[in-house]
Amino acid sequence: MANLTGFKRDNQGAFIEKHPSANLQYGLDFTDYLSSGDNISSASVSIETITGDSAPLALPTDASTDVVISSGVVNVRLNGGTSGNVYNVDVTIVTANGDTDVRRFRIVVGEKHL
Repeated sequence: MANLTGFKRDNQGAFIEKHPSANLQYGLDFTDYLSSGDNISSASVSIETITGDSAPLALPTDASTDVVISSGVVNVRLNGGTSGNVYNVDVTIVTANGDTDVRRFRIVVGEKHL
């Protein structure tokens, strides 16, 4: 299972609370998942679409710059999102050994207060 730093958990799984204006990078560490000597050769991200959403959660520019692999960590930059919406984000990896995996987490968008 991926190590998740900064994520919270509930009975539905892992999630991040995000302000609608935040443009942040989230990291999923797959190091413990990878076989010895294996590494992540590619990663892709899909974000749930919510019908009628006027400010959807999105990759800020494009997948080539917003999804970055560093060792066993997949870093995903996300922005936008409508306050009150919950988005499912799927991260799919392919390893050099040909293994594939998909991990899902949620982004809960809303006002954040100290």
